[in-house]
Amino acid sequence: MNAALPLEEVHRRIAHACKIARREPEEITLVAVSKTRPAQAIVPLIEAGQTVFGENRVQEADAKWPELRERFSGLALHLVGQLQSNKAEDAARLFDCIHSLDRPSLVAALGKAFDKLGRRVPCFVQVDVGEEPQKGGCPVAEVPALLQAARHAVIPVAGLMAVPPAGIEPAPFFALLDKIAADNGLAGRSMGMSGDYETAIMLGATHVRIGTALFGARA
Repeated sequence: MNAALPLEEVHRRIAHACKIARREPEEITLVAVSKTRPAQAIVPLIEAGQTVFGENRVQEADAKWPELRERFSGLALHLVGQLQSNKAEDAARLFDCIHSLDRPSLVAALGKAFDKLGRRVPCFVQVDVGEEPQKGGCPVAEVPALLQAARHAVIPVAGLMAVPPAGIEPAPFFALLDKIAADNGLAGRSMGMSGDYETAIMLGATHVRIGTALFGARA
């Protein structure tokens, strides 16, 4: 498969959604979610011009990205999966952005890791918009307190992130995340995946996390 073709199609659809929403495509960061994909599947996308990638697990990212970053300059790596507190220092060393800050214990662990490394990585606070505790995410009512804790720990908060419940219309959940972000004066909204990113863009997404539409269905 020519990696440039799905990348061009995703960019075309992002531009179309932006046109409808009266936004500029440059406002949208496309995070190519490369979890479970081997390096040989990622390289063609890099060669086609994609620079921002997302991984779900610290260990998996550590196994394949140092070598890729030696080969290619200008890449950014985002953690889009759940983060265990005991992996905070590894994540702080490896990633350029973390999308899953969701609890006070992780705020403490990341703050400590950032202090130790002398490096402060932008983080999105993950919000449990669908009240699905199994997914992770901060309960909606607790978001202001978590943001305050993050600021106290000198964690740069890029915005909010959400994964709507599967199998139902995502628009209300995207609208809810947009409202919570606006209420808290946050610019970033990490929301929208392969099946719903156009809807997310129309409702304020700044970062869309796309895997299947770029890499094809996982085996």
